[in-house]
Amino acid sequence: MRKFFIALAVSLASISSLASTSSNTSLTSSTSLSGPPRSSCILFTGDILLDRGVRQVIERRGADALFTPAIDSLFKEAQVVVGNLECPATKIQAPVQKRFIFRAEPEWLSVLKKHGFTHLNLANNHAIDQGRKGLVDTWKNIERAGMKPLGAGNSMTEAVQPVLLTSTPRKVWLVPSLRLALENWAYLDHLPTVSQEAMDSLISRIQRIKKADSTAVVIVSLHWGGEHTLKPVPSQRMEAHRLINAGADALVCHHTHTLQTIEEYKGKPIYYSIGNFIFDQQKPMNTRGCMVKITIGKENIQTEAIPITIQNCKPEISNR
Repeated sequence: MRKFFIALAVSLASISSLASTSSNTSLTSSTSLSGPPRSSCILFTGDILLDRGVRQVIERRGADALFTPAIDSLFKEAQVVVGNLECPATKIQAPVQKRFIFRAEPEWLSVLKKHGFTHLNLANNHAIDQGRKGLVDTWKNIERAGMKPLGAGNSMTEAVQPVLLTSTPRKVWLVPSLRLALENWAYLDHLPTVSQEAMDSLISRIQRIKKADSTAVVIVSLHWGGEHTLKPVPSQRMEAHRLINAGADALVCHHTHTLQTIEEYKGKPIYYSIGNFIFDQQKPMNTRGCMVKITIGKENIQTEAIPITIQNCKPEISNR
């Protein structure tokens, strides 16, 4: 059983190179002039905050100022772009009693759609900042903006459902889950909530997907880990390996606001945390992250870590 770690001491450019070489046979085309597409490109970004310092940037310069032509170009190459929305986007103001409470204006969601986002993950510890009504309203506002919300629902049964990202050239399922305790948030599985699926249940879900369709690709996205740390703890590694053993093809995770270890286990990539994407934190460890590009072919999966740096809340591709 071969596994290795990519140390965070290496440059971001090296991270991109090493992550790319850990994938299977490279695919050279995402479309075909005759017949169905031969591959699909799925792009994952880290945490998106549209409040606090980012709100100030938007109010001064507009939400379009958060994007660069290089990011826009990369997004256009992908059929699916998934971001982790680290705040409710709602006019409802019903703050939960917790230390950090965020809220974005719902009209800003249309700018995310305009620049290429197709899916927004809500299985995180800030989607609930404006209560259950704020969570439901955020879900509706994401849909109104033309994107697909995931990782939440009117009940826990709805919230834990996997999302089909694409069916070409084969089915790709995303399984999101929050692996943290929520501050002052009662676990009431019959009311609107974010996904907090237990590990054994996640494993069983992956196994059922693979049993029903052995060609399906399963990507797991967990919101977990210790904030402002650079490495996962042993229990995270153990859980990540269990998910791969169950049939997951990749893990693309977030929450720590840092770029953490990238590991290959049994030939499958584990991104323990890809860091921030649009965020106002300014410490060096918080301004480095990556996007993850996954190209799905009929028989192969290619992965690439694309390093970014964040300046004035805006992500920029670095040394690609």
